[in-house]
Amino acid sequence: MVKLKHGFKGERSIILPPFVVEELKTEILTKELYITDLGYYPQAKFHFRERSEKESQQYILIYCVEGEGWFILNNHKHIVRQFQFFILPKGHAHSYGSNADHPWTIYWIHFDGEHARFFAEGFNKPTEVSPSLNSRIEERIDLFDEIFSTLSKGYSKNNLIYATTSLFHFLGSMKFLGEYRENAKTTDKTQQTVDVAIHYMRENIERKLTSQDLAEHVGFSPSRFSLLFQQKTGYPPLKYFNQLKIQKACHYLDFTDMKVNQISPKLGFDDAFYFTRIFTKIMGISPTEYRAKKKG
Repeated sequence: MVKLKHGFKGERSIILPPFVVEELKTEILTKELYITDLGYYPQAKFHFRERSEKESQQYILIYCVEGEGWFILNNHKHIVRQFQFFILPKGHAHSYGSNADHPWTIYWIHFDGEHARFFAEGFNKPTEVSPSLNSRIEERIDLFDEIFSTLSKGYSKNNLIYATTSLFHFLGSMKFLGEYRENAKTTDKTQQTVDVAIHYMRENIERKLTSQDLAEHVGFSPSRFSLLFQQKTGYPPLKYFNQLKIQKACHYLDFTDMKVNQISPKLGFDDAFYFTRIFTKIMGISPTEYRAKKKG
């Protein structure tokens, strides 16, 4: 079987140079918690990594947002599904990989520091972070992208410190999942069906949802749900979902240096050319033209 460490269409990754990591180990704040590597692998078919105890020099968080995978730790194999994450402990032999039939899409971070163990404890098995009314998954992904964007601009002291403080927040959103969700901006228990569906769309912006998926989530038949949704928003559910995806695409084009073929898989489009057609249809210009357009 083919086994790949990287090289997936649309992937992004940053590996901090050794001299930067050594500096992080000596700074008052960053020595508490720091990143050594991070990345995003969409539909990472044939992804596989294996490390010995000696090679396992950091804690490794893997957050699966789509598809399935697995990992082996202490001679025990765990299956990892969509909306689950795990953290491999430092200094332990391990291996992990993607499901051959349903390859995972993952965000991953290698981290260490004096407080790293605190954030990793208890997560050496798959842990659920499934969508719910106040799940804030989109905000967590935005936080990862902000860390990535900050480090991609270089390793100035301020960039490294800001990335570290953001990492505290990112890991805290998982360590203290209940508290993170309880502090959601939207906590109205009487939200209408359509508002719940829109929230579900935003939390699953990287997926290819169907009308059936949306209807089942809110407990209606597809026909009844589509009617209610269009009455309130003026758009069919999937057309509205695509509008949200393109809105997110505009954010990436405005505030990151990601290429179109890196943005499209983050929004559930396997084909960058199809994504460009949908973008152009909604925005009236192509993604490239949009990025070049002066705004504000």
